[in-house]
Amino acid sequence: MKRWMFGAIFLAVAGGFGAVAQAQDDAVKNYPQRPIKMIVPYAPGGGTDILGRVAAKELSEALGQPVVVENRPGGAAIVGAEAVARSNPDGYTLLVAPSGPLVMNPVLRKTLPYNSQTDFAPVSIIGRLPLLITVNASLPVKSVKELIDYAKANPDKINYASSAPLFQLATELFKQKSGTNFQPVPYKSSAESATALLGGQVTLAISDVPPVVGLIKDGKLRALAYTDTQRSSEFPDVPTVAEAGLPGTEVATLVGIVAPAGTPDVIIKKLQDVLMAMVKKPEVRERFKTIGVEPVGSTSEEFAAAIRADIARWEDVARRANIEKQ
Repeated sequence: MKRWMFGAIFLAVAGGFGAVAQAQDDAVKNYPQRPIKMIVPYAPGGGTDILGRVAAKELSEALGQPVVVENRPGGAAIVGAEAVARSNPDGYTLLVAPSGPLVMNPVLRKTLPYNSQTDFAPVSIIGRLPLLITVNASLPVKSVKELIDYAKANPDKINYASSAPLFQLATELFKQKSGTNFQPVPYKSSAESATALLGGQVTLAISDVPPVVGLIKDGKLRALAYTDTQRSSEFPDVPTVAEAGLPGTEVATLVGIVAPAGTPDVIIKKLQDVLMAMVKKPEVRERFKTIGVEPVGSTSEEFAAAIRADIARWEDVARRANIEKQ
C-alpha cells in the first residue's frame, strides 16, 4: 500500500475519533437533551420518595426535560443503588440516596455490589432528617435523664424498636453515652415501630419524624429530645440531645442526589446548582418542614466529605456495640 494511502486512512480514522469526541462534548454542553430517570431505592410514599419527587420537579423545570421518578425498592436499598452504580455515567440516571445505601450498608454488610465512595459521583445533599427520642406518654418519664434513671432501675423491662440500621445505631450510640442497655426489637418500618411504642410493646424508639408527629401532637407519645444541634421548628418545646444532657448523640440521615461515577463534572455542577437553588425556595422549605426535613443544599465535595465522615463515625459505634457485619 502506498504511503499516501496510509496517510489518507490515518486522517480518516483520526477524523472519525475527532467527530465522536466533538459529539460527546456537544452532548455534555447541551445536557440534558432527553428525559432523566431518577431512581428511589424505596417504595412510594416515604420521606426519601417525597424528597425525590420534589427534586425531580425542580430539576425538570430548571433543565427543560422530564425527570421521571422510578421506585426500585428491595434489599435494604441495594437493588436501586446497584442499578444506578452500573448505569451509563451520562447524567441520565440519578439516585435519590439517603444514608442507608451510602453509609449504613457499608458499615453493616460484609459485601455489597457497589462501593458507596467510588461507584457514585455525589451531586448535592438536599436535606437532613434528624430523629426524635420518643416514649409512650403513659411511661413515667418526662426527660432523657428520667428515661436513663428508669432504664437503670428496670434493666429487665426495657427495650427499643429498630426498623432500620440508622435507628439501631442511633440507639446504640444513646446506650453508649448513657450507660443503659436497651434490647432491640426489630420491625419492618418506622410506622410499625410507632405502633409498637403506642401499644407498649417497646420502651423507646429513636426514629424519623413523620410516623410519630401526629401521635406526639395527640399526646399519645412523648418526645424527649431532638437529635440535632438546634431545636425543631415543628417541636420548639422539645430539647436537643445536648440540652437534654447527652451531647455527642446528634444523629441525622442525609438525603441527597448521586450519579454514577465518571459522570462529567460539568453535568454534576449543573445538577448541583439547581438543587442548591431549590432548597432556598420558600415553598420547598415549607414542604420539607411538613415532613421533618431540614433543607441543606451542599456542594458535591461537601457531600463526599459527609459520606466519609459518617462511615467512620458509625463504624466506630458498631465496633463499640460489638455489631458484626452480616
